[in-house]
Amino acid sequence: MQKYKRILLKMSGEALSGEKGFGFDEGMLEKVAKEVKSIVDQKVEVAIVVGGGNFFRGRSGKDMERAQADYIGMLATVMNSLALQSYLEGVGIDTRVQTAIDMRQIAEPYIRRRAIRHLEKGRVVIFSAGTGSPYFSTDTAAALRAAEIGADALLLAKNVDGVYDKDPNEFADAKKYQHISYMDVLSQNLKVMDLSAITLCMDNNIPLRVFSLKSENMLDIINGSEVGTIVN
Repeated sequence: MQKYKRILLKMSGEALSGEKGFGFDEGMLEKVAKEVKSIVDQKVEVAIVVGGGNFFRGRSGKDMERAQADYIGMLATVMNSLALQSYLEGVGIDTRVQTAIDMRQIAEPYIRRRAIRHLEKGRVVIFSAGTGSPYFSTDTAAALRAAEIGADALLLAKNVDGVYDKDPNEFADAKKYQHISYMDVLSQNLKVMDLSAITLCMDNNIPLRVFSLKSENMLDIINGSEVGTIVN
C-alpha cells in the first residue's frame, strides 16, 4: 500500500560523491535517478533538496566571514542540483531546478505556487541554494520547503541506516531506533538534523524518515516498509 503522495527527499552532497569523497560519482547519480524514477512511476510527487558538502561546506571556510562561506556552499548545492537534473532527465523524468538565489540563465527562481504546480504535473522539483540566506543549513531548507509544499514526509538520506543513540561508526553497541519522537531527538541531542530543521518539522507535523541511500530502497519506504527510523 502506497504510504505517501508527495515527499521531499533530502540528501547530502557527500552522498553524491559515493566512495570518492569529493565531486560526483556517476554510479551514485545513476542509482539516485533510477530510484527516484521508480517512485515517480508510482505517481508520487517528488521534490529534492541536495547539500553541497562534496564541494564545499560553509563551516569549511575557517578564515572567511561566515556569510561569505555560506554563500559559497549555496552555489555548491546548485552544481549538485544541475548534475542531478541531468541524470534524472537521462532516465526520462521531467525535472525543474529552482534556486533561492536568482540565476535565471540556468534555473527558475523559487516560487512556491509554481513549484507545487510542477509537482502536480508529475515533474520532479529540485530546490537549490538552501534558503537563500546565510546561517541556515540545507537541512533547514529541506524542512522549510517540505512545509511550504505540504509534503507528506521528509525522507532524509544519510550515510547510516537510521537514528542511533550514539555514532554507530565509533561504538559497536550503538542502539538503533525504529521510531522516536522529535522531542526525544531534541532532549537526547541526537544529531539527526540541525535544531532549526527539527523544530520546523515538529511544528508543522512533518514525519521524518531517516535511511541509508547506499543500502536501502526509497520505493520500499513509499510502499510502507519499516525501513530506517521514523521520527514524528
